[in-house]
Amino acid sequence: MMSGTKVAVPEAEEAPPAKKGGKKKLLLAVPVVLVAVGAGLWFSGVLPGLLGMKAKPATAASAPKKTGAPVYLDVPEIITNLNVPGRRQSYLKLHAKLELGGAEDVAPVTAAMPRILDLFQTYLRDMRPEELRGSEGSYRLREELIGRAAVAVAPAHIQNVLFEELIIQ
Repeated sequence: MMSGTKVAVPEAEEAPPAKKGGKKKLLLAVPVVLVAVGAGLWFSGVLPGLLGMKAKPATAASAPKKTGAPVYLDVPEIITNLNVPGRRQSYLKLHAKLELGGAEDVAPVTAAMPRILDLFQTYLRDMRPEELRGSEGSYRLREELIGRAAVAVAPAHIQNVLFEELIIQ
C-alpha cells in the first residue's frame, strides 16, 4: 500500500478551438430555407393570393356544357353474319338505341348515322358467337360500340348504347 503517494490525475484535456465555418454554413442554409418556405406557400396557393394573383372564376365558355335530360335515338336494325370457321353460318340481329347527352347532340348524331352503322357492322362481322355469350360479352360489346360511336360523332357526346334486341342464331 502506498500511503502518502499522490497519484497524478491528468486534468481534462482542453477542447480544440472551434472551427470558423459555422457562419458560412448558416449563410448558405438561410436562402435554402427561404426558397423552401416560398415554394410551399406558392404551391399551397397562399402566396399567389397575397400577391393579388388569385385564379379568375370560370367563364361560361370554359365551363362544362350543361346537359338536360338524356335523349334516345334509334339505331336502325342490324343483321349481320358473325365470324365462324367452317361452313355453318351464324347471324346476329341487333336493335339498339343511343343515349345522348342532350337535344343539341341529336342533329350531329343523325348526320353521322351512316358512319355509325358502318363502324358497328364492321366490328360485329369480326366477332365470334362465343365472344357474345353471357352478361360479360354484352358488356364488352356495349363498351366497344360506345367507343366507336363516340369517335364517329365527336364532339357530340354518346353516353350509352342500350340494347333493345340482341339475337344470335
